[in-house]
Amino acid sequence: MKYAITAILAASIFFYSDAQLSFTGSPSSPVTVNPAAATGLENIYVLRSAAGVTMSYQSGKSVKWSRFGSNGAAYAEEIATAQSLTLDSGDSGYIVEVDGRQHFFWIVDYSRHQLMLNSIVPAAEQQDCNRTELEIDGNGDRIIYYNINGRSEELSRELQLKYNSLVYDADNNSYRQTVIVQSISSLKPVISVEAPYCNTSFTLSGDRFCEAWGLGQTIESPAFTAYAVTAETSAEQSERDNDNEQTVAGASLGGSAPCEITFSASITDAASFYEWQLAHNPDFDPIDDRYPQTELTYTFRDHGTTYVRFFAADASGQCEYYSPSYEVTVGESNLLCPNAFSPQASPGVNDEWKVSYKSIISFECHIFNRWGTELFSFTDPSVGWDGKYKGKYVPAGTYYYVIKARGSDGRDYKLSGDINIINSKNINRAESSTD
Repeated sequence: MKYAITAILAASIFFYSDAQLSFTGSPSSPVTVNPAAATGLENIYVLRSAAGVTMSYQSGKSVKWSRFGSNGAAYAEEIATAQSLTLDSGDSGYIVEVDGRQHFFWIVDYSRHQLMLNSIVPAAEQQDCNRTELEIDGNGDRIIYYNINGRSEELSRELQLKYNSLVYDADNNSYRQTVIVQSISSLKPVISVEAPYCNTSFTLSGDRFCEAWGLGQTIESPAFTAYAVTAETSAEQSERDNDNEQTVAGASLGGSAPCEITFSASITDAASFYEWQLAHNPDFDPIDDRYPQTELTYTFRDHGTTYVRFFAADASGQCEYYSPSYEVTVGESNLLCPNAFSPQASPGVNDEWKVSYKSIISFECHIFNRWGTELFSFTDPSVGWDGKYKGKYVPAGTYYYVIKARGSDGRDYKLSGDINIINSKNINRAESSTD
């Protein structure tokens, strides 16, 4: 007969959520599983074997028993009115009605779903560099139950698959070996897992019901040789704090040449071949330079954008890794020369003669007095002249510079002009210091 479930009775499920069944005649204690509230079931009981088992409701009085299956509780069949009920079939839903209230349960007869683990072997042929397939010999079908609305649900066996892999440790900038644990709901002929990054073996154990009864099983695979390859990369640019160097807007890497950048890569165990690749085409066709190392310090001197990426592969060359590309943009050159400064007039303000520059990769400057005596020379554009010659300040007046330089864009600079020293104080007025 159909069993009507009213809204009021359905609501009573949650009020009596602590209601339980007790069992006698079972070879082992049942495993109780608390299903999601949306199923309408108060508990799921997994019996090692349902044969000859009697179940009772905790009220201690006669109750009405009804049984339902895949059609849901609305189609339950009344089977007895008694304090207890002897099971005559496995995997079924039961309604217990007591004092006008209904309680819903599902019983699993595990003897119909016996687990048998025979062997686990990695697939002989590599199919995918990111996944590894494991061939399983054994039995462990899906355990299905139905909620009160007749919707099928899977009761997970929670088999435990364990193996080692590598996980990147950002604090130590290296990969560390970690145990990976994956829960398997049911046994399939082939299980696909994320490919491990180190040599390992695979262990499958369970299921949770056998473990609860002290009957857990474990199988282990032969040794597995890793082939998957990955890496973590970084780029760090050496910073310069030159107050007379012009900045390049919008450049995260690069800027004013020369730009020194250190590229680093941490790799996994299977990476037998690796290199940093440089190209002027974002598609890396062609590749202009290759450096077979995990750490590369490179100085960028040429105007334009250079693309840098890290490549790694396993010994067979079948599994490859390409890092995201780094874009290094070097700005065009520029060189400007001031025509006056005032050493010691206002300490810290305009007290050195310095060029303003950007992307100058070679530089040579000579400073002379009006008689042609060289007072100062330097090859670093960030350096300035403090107005001294042989340790003493020169007199106010006009001096001359000659500059020969080259920019990252290939531009040649040949500059000359006046340097006017004004408002100089506390200087040796004797011309002999510059003559």
